[in-house]
Amino acid sequence: MATLARSAIIGLTAVCLMTAGIFGAVRKSVAPEGNVLHYAANGNIARDGTYAPARLGFDLADVRTPAQVASLPDGVRALVYLGTCDGVTASFEATVRSFADDSRVFGFYLADMPDPARCAPADLRAESDYIHAHVPGARTFVLEQNLASSQWPRFGYGPANTGIDLYGIAPYPCRSELAGCDLAMIGRYVTAARTAGIPESAMVPVYQAFGGGVWVDDGGGSYLLPTAGQATAIIRRWRSLVPEPVFDYVYSWGSQRGDVALCTAPAALQAVFADNNR
Repeated sequence: MATLARSAIIGLTAVCLMTAGIFGAVRKSVAPEGNVLHYAANGNIARDGTYAPARLGFDLADVRTPAQVASLPDGVRALVYLGTCDGVTASFEATVRSFADDSRVFGFYLADMPDPARCAPADLRAESDYIHAHVPGARTFVLEQNLASSQWPRFGYGPANTGIDLYGIAPYPCRSELAGCDLAMIGRYVTAARTAGIPESAMVPVYQAFGGGVWVDDGGGSYLLPTAGQATAIIRRWRSLVPEPVFDYVYSWGSQRGDVALCTAPAALQAVFADNNR
């Protein structure tokens, strides 16, 4: 699970990057209040520079280069993926400075499910502090790794030991051994985040929108692609616990390990997230 959102992109991502067209009518049952941004990881920028998730209303892009930021359509901001926890190295400084003057940069994704045994909180703090000092207004973000189990989750990072602004909380509750989705898992993860010192205002809900492939969950099963009804229930449960996040996060736009991801998911499931993003 430590690399769930960031292994090499394979399979269906290429299909996603070539997909175009306007998404049709959607329901109006789960749209959030307030100005929440919406992010879907992986495979965002097509070969021709098109921002693929725009068709479902995602307005926070997964980018890695200044050229990708420059290609974004009006109204879309950038979350720059760095994927490093080595502290403020020369390479880190150069990368961050290359984005420093672009107002479309919302923030920086420091690391994806890092393990505190390898990624020292002090190094992440140094990175976050550097960004705050050199890119005023930019947010820093990390996707938490569950260091225990889905029944008793535990997280290793929080504002007190990292100074990071925002923390992704990713239960992925739809699993084959459950024959469905355990919505109570979401509450357990939120409780674990609070125990780690993460306030509600710093939590980023991560919605499951993938299934199948070669992933194995901590119960020995596989992840199930939610149905439209299940995805609606997941969003509503999150909304009851974290009603006004800064942004929400869908894993995943593009496929990574042979799984079905949102870009090629059934239209009914895509409609749920389009509705949420409206």
